[in-house]
Amino acid sequence: MSVLVIAEHDNAHLKGATLNVAAAAARIGGEVHVLVAGSGAQAVAEQAAKIAGVTKVLLADSPALADGLAENVTEQILSIASGYSHILFAATAAGKNVAPRLAARLDVSQISDITAVDSADTFQRPIYAGSAIATVQSVDTVKVITVRTTGFDAAAEGGSAPVEAVSAVAGGSQSTFIGREVAKNDRPELAGARVVVSGGRGMGSAENFKILDPLADKLGAALGASRAAVDAGYAPNDWQVGQTGKIVAPQLYVAVGISGAIQHLAGMKDSKVIVAINKDAEAPIFGVADYGLVADLFTAVPELVAAL
Repeated sequence: MSVLVIAEHDNAHLKGATLNVAAAAARIGGEVHVLVAGSGAQAVAEQAAKIAGVTKVLLADSPALADGLAENVTEQILSIASGYSHILFAATAAGKNVAPRLAARLDVSQISDITAVDSADTFQRPIYAGSAIATVQSVDTVKVITVRTTGFDAAAEGGSAPVEAVSAVAGGSQSTFIGREVAKNDRPELAGARVVVSGGRGMGSAENFKILDPLADKLGAALGASRAAVDAGYAPNDWQVGQTGKIVAPQLYVAVGISGAIQHLAGMKDSKVIVAINKDAEAPIFGVADYGLVADLFTAVPELVAAL
């Protein structure tokens, strides 16, 4: 039994989510291989080779794979899929783009968002916005799985796996890369940040959202937002934390002016320490908070910044 982990990267750096997926693969058992599909991605393959527990890194290097087009990456995985019992992706935008295509081509049922491995064919995944956990058993010969990265601690470094080149498939004609607009941000990436400061509808406006900047600066934190704040135009879409946004589990999560709808809690309740600031003492967020402050955020946040 061999497990294939699909690396997430930008052709220069391996993304942290791959380390969590590798940890999940190790729980399944058997050899763990990592596929790096990209262009000029030798450095990424060398980084993947250092992941503890990885026994081999496969490098598919081609201009057709440079931009991570889902159709091309799917074809690349299909070219080597016959040698694997499990194929694992991070449950990120990139992973969710490729995994369903691969499952359809293999004619198997995808298992999504797993948070625990019971055995090689049995997994746990959250349902109903995280209010229940389903145990799912698969009898498919190849199991296509997306891994919720917050469910597994990142694999350590210390490996020395060999890097093996594999033949890259030709690019398809179903889609063409046109361009990419990347949001520039000096703060840590939200999904992998150790500290996250999030604002909700209680912030009142996009201008008021700036009150969180000094707090995030003091804590070295990424900025997040609830869906209500994003829908109201207070914060950009890529800040959204929750069931339909990003799933985070930082060491510290500070929720400011967030009531705590179940959809938001689904995206952050696994955080190690949760601090909530809200003037409504009955807000659901206090049900999951380790520390709760019932106060006007416009007074409390500046006071907290001053104290820090």
